[in-house]
Amino acid sequence: MTDRLDRALGAYYGLALGDALGMPTQVMSREEVVRVYGTLTGFEPALPDNPVSAGMPAGSVTDDTDQAVIVGRLLDEGHGRIDPLRLAHELLDWEKEMKAKGSFDLLGPSTKAALDAVARGVPTHEAGRYGTTNGAAMRVTPVGIAFAVEPLESFLDHVVESCQVTHDTTIGIAGAAAVAAAVSTGVGGGTLGEAVAAAVAAARAGARRGHWIAGADIASRIEWAWELVRGLPEAEALDRICALIGTSVASQESVPAAFAVLAVADGDPWRAALLAANLGGDSDTIGALAGAIAGSVAGLSALPAEAVRTLRTVNSLALEPLTARLLALR
Repeated sequence: MTDRLDRALGAYYGLALGDALGMPTQVMSREEVVRVYGTLTGFEPALPDNPVSAGMPAGSVTDDTDQAVIVGRLLDEGHGRIDPLRLAHELLDWEKEMKAKGSFDLLGPSTKAALDAVARGVPTHEAGRYGTTNGAAMRVTPVGIAFAVEPLESFLDHVVESCQVTHDTTIGIAGAAAVAAAVSTGVGGGTLGEAVAAAVAAARAGARRGHWIAGADIASRIEWAWELVRGLPEAEALDRICALIGTSVASQESVPAAFAVLAVADGDPWRAALLAANLGGDSDTIGALAGAIAGSVAGLSALPAEAVRTLRTVNSLALEPLTARLLALR
């Protein structure tokens, strides 16, 4: 396996790893996570009263991984382009399948509102004008695998294609751009520090795209979050992330929170994913973002082999062929 393929697979499987570790603790408070689990140290099944993930067995991925695979498949089939109307229909079909299985793990608020608008006949370039949550960031990893981050404006065109139908806002695009640029830098051979620098630059440039929405600047919050927790003991760092950065579905919280987790974990994918799982809130998405970025730098070979086997077995995941085809676009 080449180093680049190892890093690309690390990004995709790292996303799935963080997603699955955070699955049982999503929508729980940090205090509730501590009360129920003490410290989460591995895959756990969801509690039967979890309003989102009830009934999901240990190691199950959620919408974060499923939608990132949809975006990757559309990029592959479109030879590097994503048709926004097809993406809308694919996401709607995915939700129908989830409902048919009795799952409560459905579309997020921005995505749901935008796709309902598309179904009513609103043009795809208008449907996402209010989307600010982290749905675009959570599914953007394949864009980072498929395209080099430079030239940046061209790279941002691909990012926008992946999120415009649901998150065509300065905030939604900035959050997605940060994650995609960090992953792309890692896949391209960059260090963790270089990935973070690329994320900040891309978030700053991405904030000039889409419909303007009032809100904190994501690039600035990533820089702040990165420094806020460096050198702190893990428990104190997690408490600070919850209290000051936030762990909600808002892009201004969850995207910087993922970078804070990376700082505490010093880029270790397994540790970063576990730290995110112990946050609660939107822990599956924060874990997915942190896992994808850390995995792109460290590679699949740095992920625990047994954990990867669990992801493949529980979810019937086989990301290798798709990842190789995405890399061929690069």
